[in-house]
Amino acid sequence: MNRIALFVAVALIALMGAASTLFIVDQRQVGVVYALGEIKEVITDPGLHFKLPPPFQNVVFLDKRVQTLDSPESRPIFTAEKKSLIIDWLVKWRISEPRQFIRNNGVDFRNLESRLSPVVQAAFNEEITKRDVRGVLAKERETVMKDVRTRLTDEAKSFGIEIVDVRIKRVDFVADITDSVYRRMESERKQVANELRSQGTAEAEKIRADADRQREVIIAEAYRDAQKIKGEGDAKSSALYAEAFGRDASFAQFYRSLEAYRAAFRSKSDIMVVDPSSEFFKAMRGGAAPATAAPGRK
Repeated sequence: MNRIALFVAVALIALMGAASTLFIVDQRQVGVVYALGEIKEVITDPGLHFKLPPPFQNVVFLDKRVQTLDSPESRPIFTAEKKSLIIDWLVKWRISEPRQFIRNNGVDFRNLESRLSPVVQAAFNEEITKRDVRGVLAKERETVMKDVRTRLTDEAKSFGIEIVDVRIKRVDFVADITDSVYRRMESERKQVANELRSQGTAEAEKIRADADRQREVIIAEAYRDAQKIKGEGDAKSSALYAEAFGRDASFAQFYRSLEAYRAAFRSKSDIMVVDPSSEFFKAMRGGAAPATAAPGRK
């Protein structure tokens, strides 16, 4: 019984020892084998690999995928025209020399980021100070990123990494300059708006004056045509009256008397003092009335 327990114990110890000599390297990783603190082997091929059991040898894994370093803080950078800009950037990098990377940074990526960030910031400072604001914002933005990447390529070798890409995420003025820029833009927009309003007012006055002129012309032409038509109607009316009165003189005199009465008694508030036996009322008495105008009112 004791022999079986001893055999099982020995087998377990042997299995544990054998297991400690095996390790698997993932395709996304690099395996670094240490021997008493010294790098013995760097394994980049994925799969199952062997090493000596601890403490003779240990293995550390490093991620060989592309990593991203963002600007840790936004610091103002002066352009060639002494304008302050805030540049937010990012750098894409990956491990190219695991031995060099570990010698300079250890196995913690944060050590690299703390050392690489000032280098990137200094490269941006050198490139931005050569250009004006317009160039950084638009015309030379791609050139700035390309030149910064070129600068970092040589310096990155000492870190054991490769610079994959450099990008500018945001370019902005500092707060004070941003406010002044917005105020200037607002002033320019107001000036343009006032010019457009002035042009609109002038155009409206022009249209209104032209419409008034056309209205006066139309009214004058209409009044002229109305007077012409009225004159023609009066002429025809007079001709008809003359023809009708010429056929019967007594009827004409009677009709004119009625017209005189209508004109004389048009207002109910008028007071007239007339002799009833006068010629004016002769038509009412059945006689022929004189074709005279209505007597005066009092």
